[in-house]
Amino acid sequence: MAVKDPTAVERANLLNMAKLSIKGLIESALSFGRTLDSDYPPLQQFFVVMEHCLKHGLKVRKSFLSYNKTIWGPLELVEKLYPEAEEIAASVRDLPGLKTPLGRARAWLRLALMQKKMADYLRCLIIQRDLLSEFYEYHALMMEEEGAVIVGLLVGLNVIDANLCVKGEDLDSQVGVIDFSVYLKSDDDIGGKERNVQIAAILDQKNYVEELNRQLNTVSSLHARVDSLEKSNTKLIEELAIAKNNIIKLQEENHQLRSENTLILMKTQHHLEDMENELVVQVSMKHEIELAMKLLEKDIHEKQDTLIGLRQQLDEVKAINVEMYQKLQVSEDAMKEKNEIISRLEDKTNQINATMKQLEQRLQQAEKAQVEAEAEDEKLKQEYVNKSESLQNEFFQKEKQLLQLETDLKIEKEWRQTLEDDLQKEKETVAHLRTETQEIVTLKKEFLKLQEKNKQLKSICEDQEAALQELASKLSESKLKIEDIKEANKALQGQVWLKDKEATHCKLCEKEFSLSKRKHHCRNCGEIFCNACSDNELPLPSSPKPVRVCDSCHAILIQRCSSNVP
Repeated sequence: MAVKDPTAVERANLLNMAKLSIKGLIESALSFGRTLDSDYPPLQQFFVVMEHCLKHGLKVRKSFLSYNKTIWGPLELVEKLYPEAEEIAASVRDLPGLKTPLGRARAWLRLALMQKKMADYLRCLIIQRDLLSEFYEYHALMMEEEGAVIVGLLVGLNVIDANLCVKGEDLDSQVGVIDFSVYLKSDDDIGGKERNVQIAAILDQKNYVEELNRQLNTVSSLHARVDSLEKSNTKLIEELAIAKNNIIKLQEENHQLRSENTLILMKTQHHLEDMENELVVQVSMKHEIELAMKLLEKDIHEKQDTLIGLRQQLDEVKAINVEMYQKLQVSEDAMKEKNEIISRLEDKTNQINATMKQLEQRLQQAEKAQVEAEAEDEKLKQEYVNKSESLQNEFFQKEKQLLQLETDLKIEKEWRQTLEDDLQKEKETVAHLRTETQEIVTLKKEFLKLQEKNKQLKSICEDQEAALQELASKLSESKLKIEDIKEANKALQGQVWLKDKEATHCKLCEKEFSLSKRKHHCRNCGEIFCNACSDNELPLPSSPKPVRVCDSCHAILIQRCSSNVP
């Protein structure tokens, strides 16, 4: 018995599924009788089958931090080979909700179907086998005759009108699983519907033949396009050589910058290791730079998005600087007002000093007048006995004047003291304002330093986000593979394999699952536990290698083994 090639079997199976999905879609669409939307089940199954066909034999491509395997790479080449595809490629890149390459590829397939150009786009891609060899293995479906057959079948889809809303769909997280129950029909149903479908099948064959004739008429135009594409290929090779020279210059500049930044990197040793690892990765990935040049357009679009974000941040920083400048102006105005108040207070103190001097002069004059009056009173006491009463009255009046002058002097002293206290307070406020201005200057310097650190952290964050996106795509694909393996293992063991969605708490410790507390299946009972309750491994009859089991199954299996041992 000759052993069949498993890749050939896979290609044949995918070709049969494509035939069934395209035929079922055309038949159901003609019987449906109106424009199809994204909720139509045969249309959803068609996109899932096309996704599996495009993924067959896809090479695993090494990216910046991990390995990537996506169909968006070969689909991006279509816009270079077929200029009319630039519109849908640009619209896919501009969609805000798409974050993964797989989601962009799914949106591209939907837009191509709405344009009724999917067969044309994939035909020009299949012709360029040398470009496809960079993305697919030699045994892939797109590299063999089955791919050309599927592209020929896609011509029949031009009779279908579709109106799909790409923005509203969550294309990044969809799980593409082929539903085989759609194609499993009983003989009675098929025999009862054959008479009703004969007319529709004849019309489909007619439309299909007409579309094939139209495609055959476009062969001459395709030859002209191939010539123009060869010319553009030579131009791209020249641009690639220029890009290589630019990369060499950038590497030299990178070495210079690395030598200049050694002093700065001594202060930040925890960042040094990350930078050295990135440089080692960059040196090891020199051979991938030629392929990266083809994806420069994609990087340009992403950089434009980052530039828009940086411009928004610059606007925010400018607004903060304007606010700081306004605060500085307000503080300077307050300083000017305080200086004016201080000058006024100094003028008032000078005036008070002048009035105090005048009062002191008056007091001295009054004292002199009192002394003179007393002397004259003593001398003329005997002579002017009759006039003593009048002199006493005058004396009492002068004493009253002295008392008034003393009270005025006390009031003036108290006023002077209050003014001196106010002056002292104003001086303290001025000193406080000066310290605040110095603090504002230091804060401004610290703000500029923080702004530079923020730019560095944002660049690091963008690199980490890109790495996380690639890791997420890789994890989604690995998760699909793990689910397939789990289903196969469940079929072999004949056990009830509990689904992830049905369990929210650990069955043993009853703790709720989260991002830190992940779910794990027991390979013996099929239930879901946390890592602490299922960290044991034992060999089972279904697998000779030790596999994960829960604590209860571990105790039961060990007890069985101990009882069986004599």
